[in-house]
Amino acid sequence: MAGGLKRILPAALAAASLLSAAMAGELAPLPDPTRPPEGMETVEAKPGKPAAAAAGLQTVIMRKGKKPVAVINGETVELGGKLGEATLVKLGEREAVLQGPQGREVLRLTPDAEKKPVGKGGAATVREVKG
Repeated sequence: MAGGLKRILPAALAAASLLSAAMAGELAPLPDPTRPPEGMETVEAKPGKPAAAAAGLQTVIMRKGKKPVAVINGETVELGGKLGEATLVKLGEREAVLQGPQGREVLRLTPDAEKKPVGKGGAATVREVKG
């Protein structure tokens, strides 16, 4: 029995030490890794109004056997559907085309990047367009 106590005693003392340190407040709480860093501004919604969504094309969802869908200004719009007075007339993997009273408007997922092929066997590159 004395041999078993010698094996358990160090682990029990370590656990008791850790528990007493935690109870005394010596261990700092772990930060939440999902929270934005301090000093970063966050958008808060006003009572009764949702927070403003990012403007423009946010995502494109190509569905098998169903019409493709775009999320524009926080609203889900199917191909042929309406967004305000405009109709979603064309939808690709990286762009959406709206036709409305003011004419045709092309929305791109990455408006500041232009894809150009490199050459035979090479991958496409993306470069920033300064406008």
